[in-house]
Amino acid sequence: MIRRMLMTALAGTLALAACSGCSGGADALRERLAPCPGSPNCVSSLADDRHGIAPLRMSGNTVSVMNRLKAVIESMPGVDIVSVDGAYLHAVFSSRIFGFRDDLECLYVESEGRVHIRSASRLGYWDFGVNRRRIELLRERIAER
Repeated sequence: MIRRMLMTALAGTLALAACSGCSGGADALRERLAPCPGSPNCVSSLADDRHGIAPLRMSGNTVSVMNRLKAVIESMPGVDIVSVDGAYLHAVFSSRIFGFRDDLECLYVESEGRVHIRSASRLGYWDFGVNRRRIELLRERIAER
């Protein structure tokens, strides 16, 4: 598990470094956020199938947006912020009863005013819509601020 977290952080860091200042097309974004698996326990703003969900709309410079995003995510129950590196944020949510862990990745693209997101369960096949509801709750809380 530690190896996976380190690899995720390293991949995010390398992708951000390699693409800082680039136009950030869809292919570049797909290299930064992990793709959804075939199971229905994941949503992503980069997916164009049943996993698809709209990105978050936010505007401002990267530092201010990431600070706001981090504050909103930290206010949600069962969360641990793993890393914030430039325009990338990785958080882990743990369920109250069974302690299931879900990964949330956020990637802000300042030129688009969008935060691309991915939320996925680590285990199991079906999440009963938990990840989609998490993103919609995050969207609501951002709109309130």
